[in-house]
Amino acid sequence: MAKADRSRREIPIVLVCLGALLCGNILFYLYVDSLYQRSHQQEHFNHMCPHGHFKMGAMKNCSPWLQCDAVRKEVRKLKGIGQGAVKQVFLSEWRGHKVALSKLTGHDFQEDFLHGLEMLKALQSKYVATLVGFCVEDNTIVTEYQPLGSLVNLNAVLNLVKYQSLNTWHNRFRLAMEYVAIVNFLHSSPMGTRVMCDSNDLGKTLSQYLLTSDFHLVANDLDALPLVDRKANLLIKCGHRELLGEFVAPEQLWPHAKEMQFTDTLMPAYDEKTDIWKIPSVVDFLLGQVEGSDVVRFHLFDIHRECKKKNSVERPSVQTILNVYKTVYATLIKENTTHGTRDML
Repeated sequence: MAKADRSRREIPIVLVCLGALLCGNILFYLYVDSLYQRSHQQEHFNHMCPHGHFKMGAMKNCSPWLQCDAVRKEVRKLKGIGQGAVKQVFLSEWRGHKVALSKLTGHDFQEDFLHGLEMLKALQSKYVATLVGFCVEDNTIVTEYQPLGSLVNLNAVLNLVKYQSLNTWHNRFRLAMEYVAIVNFLHSSPMGTRVMCDSNDLGKTLSQYLLTSDFHLVANDLDALPLVDRKANLLIKCGHRELLGEFVAPEQLWPHAKEMQFTDTLMPAYDEKTDIWKIPSVVDFLLGQVEGSDVVRFHLFDIHRECKKKNSVERPSVQTILNVYKTVYATLIKENTTHGTRDML
């Protein structure tokens, strides 16, 4: 009898413990599932300045974009940190803040340079590098400096002792979602449907994005963002030269390669679905070769197969891809949490 009474008392205790673990599991899942949204919301709050103003680093108040006089007198060059076909970039300083000063390299690319400036001005948000100031007369643009550099450096950064703890499938998948979210923003931006044309290979595509100090992504190089407007029957072509390789979408390749040499005037135009084709290749790089990354790839296989449809019309929208990513992320986090709970039991 005493043994039976003790058993009856022990059963409710076990049920209470199991209930507590289950509740903890559910709460933790909801917490992790909201991390992506919350981190982006916080980033959005940091950028909530009126149009024509900026805030960066430890700044408490928004400041108007620097104009020519301030750029010339207050922005001090420190050293060159990069150069491309369109601009040269200098690490610089403004009132104790590190900034990036971009200067046009040659007047042949002035149209691209000014286009990039107009896009920076119009698309200021959590998805785009913070514009600090500009001087059209001097062909200079000032943006917030990101010491980790472009997304090309991701693996090198995660190999540093300081950041090795971040080298997990969770963080890499989150960066992949942020990359897709940026493309989605460009496809539905206030300036219409914009296509990331500086993306003819993986390295070039990665170089268009910066890795922020708090491990988020922002689009930085907006020199080539042509507009697609279906209502106006306006399509695009990324440059006037023949594109080659498997990274670019099939519709970007010269369709008459066996019959005749490339002629720009005969090259068919295309739309934003070229960006969709490239997403699986970029995300494969972002996921890396860490524990759990192959499981993520397995769950993304179907949506990535849709992205690689040769007929661009059959490819999904970026919003659809992003929705799938969020669902997969939440599912995997839930599975990991469930396994952890079972181990505890």
